Amino acid sequence: MKVLITGGAGFIGSHLTERLLARGYEITALDDLSTGSLRNLAAYMDHPKFRFVQDDVRNSQTMHVLVEQCDMVYHLAAAVGVQLIVDEPVRTIETNIHGSEVVLAIANKFRKPVLIASTSEVYGKSEKVPFKEDDDTVFGTTRYSRWSYACSKAIDEFLGLAYHQQYGLPVVVARFFNTVGPRQTGRYGMVIPRFVEAALRNEPLMIYGTGKQSRCFGYVGDVVDAIIELMQNKEAPGRVYNIGSTEEISIDALADKVIEMTGSRSKKQYLSYEAAYGRPFDDMMRRIPCLDRIRSIIGYEPKTNLAEILRQVISEKREAMAREGK
Repeated sequence: MKVLITGGAGFIGSHLTERLLARGYEITALDDLSTGSLRNLAAYMDHPKFRFVQDDVRNSQTMHVLVEQCDMVYHLAAAVGVQLIVDEPVRTIETNIHGSEVVLAIANKFRKPVLIASTSEVYGKSEKVPFKEDDDTVFGTTRYSRWSYACSKAIDEFLGLAYHQQYGLPVVVARFFNTVGPRQTGRYGMVIPRFVEAALRNEPLMIYGTGKQSRCFGYVGDVVDAIIELMQNKEAPGRVYNIGSTEEISIDALADKVIEMTGSRSKKQYLSYEAAYGRPFDDMMRRIPCLDRIRSIIGYEPKTNLAEILRQVISEKREAMAREGK
């Protein structure tokens, strides 16, 4: 089985590469390295069943060649991370929407199954928790650029489902809920690596807003196992699936947990959203997935709790800082 992974040098893409290579698949990972890193793929560069292509998913010539050669596509390439989305909204919109347009059009030409990676951001400011896949979305005003990401991924979902409906292309849409684990960077605002790195340096943990907002953090290994199973299930195409964990924690409590588990002398500090991002910012207070649909089709259950996720991230960051002499 030959698989193309767009965004293959990213956090989730590199873990998916690792899992599929272990199962004997041949992998081509495409990434422009704008947010991904070759460090994530260093262990696989010499693997006989792996190749890396550095290019933009929007390059239709490259994609035409790669899609024709593969058996299925995992489309993970996207502009991600709240900080990046706020700072570069044009890049966010163009990368997400046009990238998916290219992938789906070429996949349809060659009749190759596609998984579209989406996000819980699509639910917007909805307060109806837990979020179910067919619930209404509630986006904020266009004045806040953070909603451009949610809207662009919603368009990706519409387009993927339209290809399935109109052309019969096997398309699966996966809505990820705060996927975390080793290899994730805090550079673009991801909260767990950002907190862990600060705690290991005994620096203040900067909490944006009140800290009362809560999230459910899903382990990357559980998530990639789920999307592999979805792509192997003939009943999965044509629908959206929440993937994540239902273990809810406030950002304030998360900071406490990180400080405790690292044995840090760090203190918590609070910043307004406007001070943190340099402009007005809109957020949602809770984000909890309903997992009934994915549970019913592949028996999905998150196996890795938050404490274990934090242990792994702390261990990885501690080793990385030791190597760098920090």
